[in-house]
Amino acid sequence: MNVILFSQELPPIVKYPSTIYGAGNQSWMISQDEQNYLYFANNEGLLEYNGTNWKLYPTPNETIMRSVKVIDNKIYTGCYMNFGYWTRQANGKLKYTSLSDTIKAKILDDEQFWNILKYDQWILFQSLNRIYIYDTKTKSFKIISPKNGVIKSFSTKTSIYYQTINEGLFEIEAGKGKLISDHPVLKKYTIVNVFTLDDGLLIQTQLDGFYKLSGATLTPFRTAVDTELKSSFVYSSQRLQDGSYALGTVSNGVFILSDQGQLKYHISQSKGLSNNTALSLFEDKDQNVWIGLDNGINCINLQTPVHSFTDDTGVLGTVYASIEYNGILYVGTNQGLFCRKYKSNEDFQFISGTKGQVWSLFVYDHTLFCGHDSGTFIIDRTTAKSIFSGSGTWKLERIPNAENQLLQGNYYGISVLEKKGSEWKFKNKIKGFDYSSRYFEITNTLEVYVSHEYKGIFRLKLDPSLLKTKEFYAYSSPKKGKNASLIKFNNSIYYACKEGIFKLNSSSKQFEKDALLSSIFEKDEYTSGKLIVDDANRIWLFSKNYIHYFSASKLSNQLKQNIIPIPSSLTNSMLGFENIRQISKSTYLIGTTDGYYILNIDDLSFKNYSVSIAEISINKQNETLNDVVLNEEGSFKSTENNITLNYTVPEYNKYINTEYQYLLEGFQNDWSEWSTKSSVNFKNLSPGKYTFKVRAKYANTILQNSAVYTFVVLKPWYLTNLACFIYFLLILVLAYFINKSYRNFYQKQKEKLIEENNLLLEIKELENEQQLMKLRNEQLSQDVDNKNRELAVSTMSLNSKNELLTFIKEDLKKTTQDDSKNIKSVIRTINDNITEEDSWKIFKEAFDSADKDFLKRIKQIHPLLTPNDLRLCAYLRLNLSSKEIAPLFNISVRSVEIKRYRLRKKMDLQHEIGLVEYILAV
Repeated sequence: MNVILFSQELPPIVKYPSTIYGAGNQSWMISQDEQNYLYFANNEGLLEYNGTNWKLYPTPNETIMRSVKVIDNKIYTGCYMNFGYWTRQANGKLKYTSLSDTIKAKILDDEQFWNILKYDQWILFQSLNRIYIYDTKTKSFKIISPKNGVIKSFSTKTSIYYQTINEGLFEIEAGKGKLISDHPVLKKYTIVNVFTLDDGLLIQTQLDGFYKLSGATLTPFRTAVDTELKSSFVYSSQRLQDGSYALGTVSNGVFILSDQGQLKYHISQSKGLSNNTALSLFEDKDQNVWIGLDNGINCINLQTPVHSFTDDTGVLGTVYASIEYNGILYVGTNQGLFCRKYKSNEDFQFISGTKGQVWSLFVYDHTLFCGHDSGTFIIDRTTAKSIFSGSGTWKLERIPNAENQLLQGNYYGISVLEKKGSEWKFKNKIKGFDYSSRYFEITNTLEVYVSHEYKGIFRLKLDPSLLKTKEFYAYSSPKKGKNASLIKFNNSIYYACKEGIFKLNSSSKQFEKDALLSSIFEKDEYTSGKLIVDDANRIWLFSKNYIHYFSASKLSNQLKQNIIPIPSSLTNSMLGFENIRQISKSTYLIGTTDGYYILNIDDLSFKNYSVSIAEISINKQNETLNDVVLNEEGSFKSTENNITLNYTVPEYNKYINTEYQYLLEGFQNDWSEWSTKSSVNFKNLSPGKYTFKVRAKYANTILQNSAVYTFVVLKPWYLTNLACFIYFLLILVLAYFINKSYRNFYQKQKEKLIEENNLLLEIKELENEQQLMKLRNEQLSQDVDNKNRELAVSTMSLNSKNELLTFIKEDLKKTTQDDSKNIKSVIRTINDNITEEDSWKIFKEAFDSADKDFLKRIKQIHPLLTPNDLRLCAYLRLNLSSKEIAPLFNISVRSVEIKRYRLRKKMDLQHEIGLVEYILAV
């Protein structure tokens, strides 16, 4: 049997490396304000932590900050040749005011201020040379300057003490140092801290442990770790609220002792600390112990109901099973089975022969069984005996009505163990089913239900002799799923997978979804379907952010739900192989990948914190953020409509994450989903009034208060009330001018319309006149035609008369000579009446009156025309035919045609142009 050394079960440690908080590695002093914000005197300045965000305020003179102390509403700090205080501004940021600058001439060269103490109205700043006493009422200083300097200073409720090199311990009285004890021990050893006792002082030294000082008597105060303390160089210490003492060493981590000097915890780098050198210690209001290490900051949750056992060596491995049996705690891991005495800090022992993967631990008939990768073992205190090695064993279950038999699920099917006499032995493998049986349950009717991760659920009917199963039924629903499991709870069989949790209906033998249990996997909470039933008949489930357990209600058949707000990311369990085991009435052991932690469900009570808005920033698009005032209504320009709000609950528990929910009235109507994110950004907000509200949920309980911030995004200048009034006036003026313009327009339109109407009337009159003129022209044309006809008729008549006269004249010439004288007279008269010239002259005058200037026009056009040609033109214009024209010229028709031809030639007419048409057109 091998012995392996491991650390004890320790409270959780929250680690903050310098890469997280963004400052120097070393923190020399720690303090806390009324808001529960923490402050660290860091190598690079004042480091602030509000539970969510870290912020560094660089030292004013860029030196190492050595001390910090919150007093009232100010944060006092000391550094190289400077000390003063920080106050919070309206925007939430801290601003520094130096006190040492007022007495700059009195500060010693190269002086550093390592400690700050408070006593009534005075604040003391201690360097290695002197103590500066600042009176907050008179704003004056008093300086204590011991001849040999000051090693360290200390405060109790009633006094201020300091140690001087080779002189001893002093108390400040009336502004001066008074020697309390010059015992050789106090002159030789550096004092780390001084605590008050009922009968004196408890003095803790760096290298020689504790001493009691009663009057002038100095006696050692023995502790359980005196040897370790004397060799570890104690550098810092703190008395805790429960009376315990926390001691920080240079090389051996932190010791926490009871008020009687018994060791409660020894926490070092090998046991979870980031570093073995504890430069500073501080207990906050929640009794967490903060440690300023040589390389980072750690927080120990001393009062948590959770204690962890961490194996940093890797020897123990991942815990898959645990049980407390006969006063021994057994832990099964991937490395084998280990044990130690329950409720002790003894070392874990490895149980020989169990090297390899342990899957389960099961107690039945006063016997402890171990399901192992190599088979099945029976464990007798610290020894293991193999009773089955044919296959790996997942788990074991009792068989109804068969007290001397057990069913075990193996890598290849199911087998039976039987007790013969006083020994358990392998009996047989059940034939007909060879699938891996990690999860199985058996009913009173010998029906076995098996869950196979890659094949789904099977139902087997075993024969009474438990030798075989004739056939098995494969369920198509619910479907197979990753990390699914199956278990019996309250005499019902449950199956859990990503789709939910299903309960077997004993009548239909089908699985039906259980709404209550399935609700825990909503909102993407599923990580594993692992179901565990404990000895108190509680069923346990694991989700992304919580551990759940359900218990049967005493007053109804409904299950009562309980939620433990520990997320899977912090429990560090192997998904699908989560394990929790009840090891006492209210204490549970939960296995992790590097050990386990102990949970006391009766101590799951948490302080009611408050949520507050820590920082508000605004900015224009793509520009830097600007901080704004927190405690009054904000008013921002329309371009500064991007707002970022940071909020926090100042709590520091490792295993509990605060969740937040926010609402922006004026922008959204519903609260957001719960989230661990502690900031929100709203972009491009429209002008208007908004009220931001945020509330928090801690340990699954909504905190009583809500943080509220109201702000206004102003309208742009062109949308302000004044601008709108100006727009209104402009609109009125514009409306006036538009109205005037319209009136002018319509007036012009009216005038134009009148003008157009008048013009239309004029046009109508002109049209009427044209009509009349047309009628007149038509009448004139008719008159001309009539005259032409008359002229033609008269011409014809004249022609007929001439013909008649010619005919009479010819007849008279034929008469006898008897009346020749009278006949000649008649003939002469006839000749006078038929003269062509007279006839033409009469015709020309008549023609000119009928067709004015025709003969002149045609003469102008054709100057070569002779009078006979003009005469012919006149006859043709009257539209007379050649036959009618011939007598007028007293020639034949043929001669008329010749005349017409000659006239065309003179006029030089084209062949296609008619002579008559041309003359009519002139």
